[in-house]
Amino acid sequence: MYSYQPKGVCAKKITFEVIDDKITDVVFTGGCPGNLFGISTLVKGMDVKEAIKKLKGVKCGSKGTSCPDQFALALEELIINAQ
Repeated sequence: MYSYQPKGVCAKKITFEVIDDKITDVVFTGGCPGNLFGISTLVKGMDVKEAIKKLKGVKCGSKGTSCPDQFALALEELIINAQ
């Protein structure tokens, strides 16, 4: 399991697991429970790069980021650290 500390959003932590470049589990701590559970359910089984493509740049209201965007950044960080 990987853990990421998001910035600029309501969620306080994103914990996730990736096996063979596929997202197998995602848990957001804090934030909007229904929306984040929905996002977690939708990305399970998704290829990491596809999830980044779909989630990166999503904004929450007037914020410059969102929980999905922060998850995309976490995934990018995972890819960079794996190299």
